[in-house]
Amino acid sequence: MSDLQELYQSVILDHNRKPRNFGELPSASHQADGRNPLCGDEVHVALIVDEADTIVDVKFTGHGCAISKASASLMTAAVKGKSRSEAEELFSRFHALVLGQDPDEGKSLGQLVVFSGVSRFPVRVKCASLAWHTLKAALESGATDVVAVPAVSTE
Repeated sequence: MSDLQELYQSVILDHNRKPRNFGELPSASHQADGRNPLCGDEVHVALIVDEADTIVDVKFTGHGCAISKASASLMTAAVKGKSRSEAEELFSRFHALVLGQDPDEGKSLGQLVVFSGVSRFPVRVKCASLAWHTLKAALESGATDVVAVPAVSTE
């Protein structure tokens, strides 16, 4: 295993063991639930979006594999303080990365680059992108009602 792969693995394991922004967000303005029926991973994403369309706070709860949990943790850190449009752009770039369609290979995605190898394992794409699809659903819901995310697509 290369030094870079070891680094990526250690970042994923760290975020799995000590996830950032894990917990309830009772005053959420937007929220959604996501589930991967293939493996049983589940995530709840809750956000506070202010009048200027900025994600002021974001938290997640749920359970799943190390990739799923680490992805949710890194996602919350990446989108906190971003505008809705910036978060949506980040979703698109991350999704391209895990599908192996990012010409930049994640170099401009900061720590999210640790998921660049996921594209080699199609079943893991769903693990890595579950929280992101759930975030997108929460942002699109525009309400405090919990929105259920359908099965995550790898397309």
